[in-house]
Order: sequence, then C-alpha cells, then structure tokens
Amino acid sequence: MAQKEDRDDSAARLPRKTYEQELLRLQTELVRLQEWVRAEGARLVVVFEGRDAAGKGGTIKRVAEYLNPRIARIAALPRPTERQRTQWYFQRYVEHLPAAGEIVLFDRSWYNRAGVEHVMGFCTQEEYRLFLRQCPVFERMLVEDGILLRKYWFSVSDTEQQERFRRRLEDPLRRWKLSAMDLASITHWEAYSRAKDEMLAHTDIREAPWYVVESDDKRRARLNTIAHLLGSLPYRDVPPPVLRLPERPPSTGYTRPSRELQTYVPDHCARL
Repeated sequence: MAQKEDRDDSAARLPRKTYEQELLRLQTELVRLQEWVRAEGARLVVVFEGRDAAGKGGTIKRVAEYLNPRIARIAALPRPTERQRTQWYFQRYVEHLPAAGEIVLFDRSWYNRAGVEHVMGFCTQEEYRLFLRQCPVFERMLVEDGILLRKYWFSVSDTEQQERFRRRLEDPLRRWKLSAMDLASITHWEAYSRAKDEMLAHTDIREAPWYVVESDDKRRARLNTIAHLLGSLPYRDVPPPVLRLPERPPSTGYTRPSRELQTYVPDHCARL
C-alpha cells in the first residue's frame, strides 16, 4: 500500500474570506518587491517543484497575478528538442535566468531530471547520478554570481492528490491539466517518494535550501509560500515616480470616421 506523507490533521481549511483578504495584502507586498527588484537591479529565481496536482501552478498564478510581465515571467519549459538533448543538461535552463531587475518563476525546473525523468526512465542512471553531483555546484554558482534563489517543494498526500485528479477529470475547464503522465504518478507514488528523498539529500544545500510547503489545503499553501518568499528577501519601499494626469487639449477639428466603414464585434451580451 502506498505510504502517505505526514500531515497535521488538526489544521482546518482556511476560510475563503480570510484567504482572500490576506492574499490581497501579500500581493500588494509582491508589487513592492517587484519595484525593489527593478530599482536594485536584483535577479530573483523562484523554483516551484512537487508532485502532480500539488498546487504549484495555482501558487505561481497568484504570485504573478499583479506583477509586470516585463519584470516577472513564468518559465514552464516543454520537453527538450533533439538538439537540446545533446546539450549540457542545465544549458536550456540557463537561457531563462533573469537579467538585472527581473524575476523568473520556474514552473518545474532542472529538477525534472531528479523526478519524472528518473522515475519514468527518461534518462539513464549515469545522467541521473551526474545531475545529483552537478546540481549543487550549479546552484552555488548562481548564488555566488548574485542570483537570489528560492526553492519550494509542494507536498501533497496521496488521497488529496487522487481527489484533485478526479475533479480535473470531471471538469471540462480543467481537463487539459490532466495527462497520462500525471495519472502514472499514482502507480509510481513510492518511487516518486524515494526520488524526492534522494533529491533533497543531495541538493538541500546551505546556499540554496529547500523549503517544503504542506499543500493539502491550497489556500494555506499559497499564503504560506508567498509570505515566506517575501520574508526571505531584504526588499524595501521604492518611491514611485510622481505622475500627473495632463489636461486634455482642446479639439483641433478631428472627426471620427463613420461606423459603417469599420467592422465591429457583434454585441453578444445583448442576447443574454
């Protein structure tokens, strides 16, 4: 029988009103963080990893919701091309690292090799062992170069994961989020658990530690992650530029062309 991950059953689901109020406050702080990153020329990388349906995507969505996409972007890489498979493993991820004043949120990352690639046999044992040796060196190089690196592992119980899979399967708006590879994780639960333990043992380093997020309650997971991220960074208020709405100048005689000369979107709402 699959072994369940430890849970604190005493933690009740966070009420929606409490969640929404605190989320808005934290998102306001994220905008302040963004302005500090821009002004300071900082480079921030946040890695989101965890089991399928653990809540990574929902958390990333809330983090990025009010941020400037020119400053904060999400990196969710597809499967590598044939050419990329011949490159140094970390090479295609390096291309997505931030420049000064940027934030990159990795929706899965180079840790694919320690998880799905290893468990499902998409890489060799030699490639897997090489990754475990090189990854701490790679991350120390990033931190030494001044990149702010934060790594979050979203931990979900087997029963909660299966329930989320069931809801996705039955919901036509979220059916796309479920793949055959996701469903395979049910039958490989213990293999993924062992892979996660091995990954943490090799890559939970002082320069870039792992932070585990209990995510059976998605609302708590989102708030806890954002609050921790904010608390881990030395950001400060950056005064915004002073902007004033100008007076509209008087008309110079412009006349709008006739509406018949343009094609308009039909008023769908008129039929509701």
